[in-house]
Amino acid sequence: MDPVKAAFDATPRRDYLPRAVRRRAAYDGPLQIAAGQTNSQPRTVADMLRLLDVRPGQRVLDVGSGSGWTTALLAHVVGPTGSVLGVELEPQLVSFGAENLARAARPWASIRLATPGVLGDPGGAPYDRILVSAEPDQLPQELVDQLADDGVLVIPVAGMMLRVTNPGAVVTQHGRYRFVPLR
Repeated sequence: MDPVKAAFDATPRRDYLPRAVRRRAAYDGPLQIAAGQTNSQPRTVADMLRLLDVRPGQRVLDVGSGSGWTTALLAHVVGPTGSVLGVELEPQLVSFGAENLARAARPWASIRLATPGVLGDPGGAPYDRILVSAEPDQLPQELVDQLADDGVLVIPVAGMMLRVTNPGAVVTQHGRYRFVPLR
């Protein structure tokens, strides 16, 4: 079975939405969660996860973890032999996402408050995979530097979804998408 589809089946979006918008969980579009942020469109999340090509046992960094849904999806794919760290700048979303993730019973995944002015988790690098769910104007070298030698980074940059692979930070483009700004 497709690991992304299996993760979606095991991780219902509804469980990662505020009560007021849960009835719209099947909507294939972004939904407001809190602090001006959104829970991304399911089709976009699936596209990103397929580009990321996550494997069991890998170490994954989820930048802009929001409601915790992408962190939980990634945790399902890596399984208990892997690990996923979600980082989020909005304290309200860190609490919300961590609570949602705790209910998913995937203790190999966690969400913590991002350090302002620091992208990702340079102290925990290198990561096998990095997923970014917010959009900068330019590809941040700080995140590329956090990739393992055979790592993959998926990030929307200036409206274009990029897949960056090591060695050599090879960049390929994969269509146009809209995201909240990366701060």
